[in-house]
Amino acid sequence: MKTAGPSASATSARVSDREKPGSHSFPPPVPSFKAIYRHYFHFVWSSAQRFGVPPDAMDDLVQEVFIVIHAKLDSLERPEALHSWIYGVVRRTASNYRRALRTQRAAGMTDDASAEAASQEPTPFEHLKTNADLELLASLLAELDEPKREVFALIEIDELTVPEAAEILGIPLNTAYSRLRAARQAFEAALARRGDRSGGT
Repeated sequence: MKTAGPSASATSARVSDREKPGSHSFPPPVPSFKAIYRHYFHFVWSSAQRFGVPPDAMDDLVQEVFIVIHAKLDSLERPEALHSWIYGVVRRTASNYRRALRTQRAAGMTDDASAEAASQEPTPFEHLKTNADLELLASLLAELDEPKREVFALIEIDELTVPEAAEILGIPLNTAYSRLRAARQAFEAALARRGDRSGGT
């Protein structure tokens, strides 16, 4: 004698819940600008510092970043990629700032100190040298090439996961893991060299 199977109505309900078109495909809602400002302010600030924006320009540049975010938030197509989108805004804004400052320098429209800051490649935490530890960190990170430095900073300093860093930088996950491994090895080697030199003095 056959055992009665689940009723047709129960089976239909489970299938309906599982296969209802669009039931699990809605993207997360875009946070309000106020929430984004509160949650991402530190991230924007620290990212701009690592892109070489000098302290006297930080307030204006961070404000400009959030102006862009506010203006373009309604057009964000992938809310789940908000973090990487904000990082891209910071990156472009900092790049535009350095380019504009170099142009002003060429035209003799800015002072030498500001122009010098813009003429150099950005170094991580270049303007955060408030004590010996941060000076050492900035110096060690500056020895990494930019691709490794970006991955290392996002993961080790901003404490993002490797998948999050890969998403932000627009690189394959395996590439992010490879760069992080190489960056850690280079960082540790540079730290060891510093230790050897300190021990020999």
